[in-house]
Amino acid sequence: METASIPQRAVSGKIVQNVLIAQCCQKNRQFSTQSKRDRYAPTGRNLLSSQGGKLACSGISTMQLRNLSKFNRATVYCNAAPSATAPPSLEKVDFIKLQNGSDIRGVAVSGVEGEPVNLTEPVTEAIAAAFAAWLLEKKKPGASSRLRVSIGHDSRISAQKLQDAVSRGLAGAGLDVIQYGLASTPAMFNSTLTESDEFLCPVDGAIMITASHLPYNRNGLKFFTNAGGLGKPDIKDILERAANIYNNFTVEDLIDAGKKASLAVKRVDYMTVYTSGLVAAVRKASGKIEKPLNGFHIVVDAGNGAGGFFAGKVLEPLGAATSGSQFLEPDGLFPNHIPNPEDKVAMKAITQAVLDNKADLGIIFDTDVDRSAAVDSTGRELNRNCLIALMSAIVLEEHPGTTIVTDSVTSDGLTTFIEKKLGGKHHRFKRGYKNVIDEAIRLNSVGEESHLAIETSGHGALKENHWLDDGAYLMVKLLNKLASARASGAEGGSKVLTDLVEGLQEPTVAVELRLKIDQNHADLKGGSFREYGEAVLKHLKNITDSDPKLQKAPVNYEGVRVSGYGGWFLLRLSLHDPVLPLNIEAPSNDDAVKLGLAVLAAVNDFPALDTSALDKFLQV
Repeated sequence: METASIPQRAVSGKIVQNVLIAQCCQKNRQFSTQSKRDRYAPTGRNLLSSQGGKLACSGISTMQLRNLSKFNRATVYCNAAPSATAPPSLEKVDFIKLQNGSDIRGVAVSGVEGEPVNLTEPVTEAIAAAFAAWLLEKKKPGASSRLRVSIGHDSRISAQKLQDAVSRGLAGAGLDVIQYGLASTPAMFNSTLTESDEFLCPVDGAIMITASHLPYNRNGLKFFTNAGGLGKPDIKDILERAANIYNNFTVEDLIDAGKKASLAVKRVDYMTVYTSGLVAAVRKASGKIEKPLNGFHIVVDAGNGAGGFFAGKVLEPLGAATSGSQFLEPDGLFPNHIPNPEDKVAMKAITQAVLDNKADLGIIFDTDVDRSAAVDSTGRELNRNCLIALMSAIVLEEHPGTTIVTDSVTSDGLTTFIEKKLGGKHHRFKRGYKNVIDEAIRLNSVGEESHLAIETSGHGALKENHWLDDGAYLMVKLLNKLASARASGAEGGSKVLTDLVEGLQEPTVAVELRLKIDQNHADLKGGSFREYGEAVLKHLKNITDSDPKLQKAPVNYEGVRVSGYGGWFLLRLSLHDPVLPLNIEAPSNDDAVKLGLAVLAAVNDFPALDTSALDKFLQV
């Protein structure tokens, strides 16, 4: 990897400080849950470990701490005094293992057995510096101009320290840094498109610090330019650069970058811009009525992630009542439920909130608001296949005949609904929101019109919204229907939405089972789990070819998809893990069992494959 253009001064003195004081401060960093909430609130205070207003660390000289300075009103930096030019001692890190498709994810907080921290502040700084180098190559700014990068984060307890590390990495590489604080992933991409001198937009690149719905100890990074989110090859490139930067840290470079950060960082309340755009979109759909949702009662469940803004900043300005909304306060420990529209506990929570408050609609977001789902006034969940059907109905009203691109695990009933009732085309593609979005973009490029790319996970992107997977914008499309119906005199609350999915055939049984590959099993014979998984799929394909009761899907882009017994199954290889996920949908338990037995008969020939999840399903 060519890295000559990467500035060696790409990291900060914060790392030196970490080496000096990390252990002595550890005991004094046990904050209460309320303190953590204060720290990560949008207007939050960064708590410094202290006793009576003084640093509660021992063993650090006055000289080493005399450079304490305000980084900004929310962050205090402590730069170590330069005393040597030897590089600090840093643990070895396999940067490539941090890649998760088109994202970077790792363990940022210790405390979970078997999950050592690998997304440290030094590692994060190096990744940010690598992104800066990548961006400089792409944008090629003139000698007199400086690139700008925005940074936002969700509610995770490691968010602030990683935001600071990213800031130092970018500033040390010579870029201007704009911190947004608590933000959503869609807003970060949007900041590369917004034109506003007041809000320092558009930025040349954006970084969101998030790990979606993963547990509290995880975190990660997503990257954007005005061309969209970075893809897998870009992330691999950045991580290779980061490894080189990390291995060449020097104390002088670290201190120099820390000083640059104090001058290069500004703070902007960009979420004000983003939310005002959502409000304007609903008003436009209603015929420019100021409060088009007046009379609607809509509850929001943010799961203590970053989506709490939607109730007060979007719904209330539009006139909706939001009493009964829950878990809006950011709390990176996620004490109530996982912020995940696919999670049964999370969906039960928002459903109960709708029923308890007699609301017209319930809306739920994942942690960083790029996924969402809804619940109607009767408690019916509008997620997974049903959300795709609803969005397809809305989009096909606006663009008759268009192609709807989905992931591979959508139901046959959805295909029938899109193609037979709505008159559209269903293009089922690979799992992975970036795969689905990129496929929709590709179809448009070759002349096949597509306006919606959406996964069963709740990721959904529209052509009209720059192909950004934006959970808040998806919900705005639903609000548009409510507002326009009200403006035309229609009544019935969320019935206008559920009427749109009337006729969607939903399976009685729908399960996903994970069949794990034991990478240490002798049957792998030294090969990779991916090669083993592909062998399993090839064998399954051959077995089903000879069974007259089973029929392979004529068009299939991932795994082995087979119809039979009134339902279907799909066995595929995970994008990242040694796992073969198995999806089964059927009209009855007996039919689902028959499909499961067909799979088991084939995979039993592979002893390294753990079929216990399938065995348990068949027994039950």
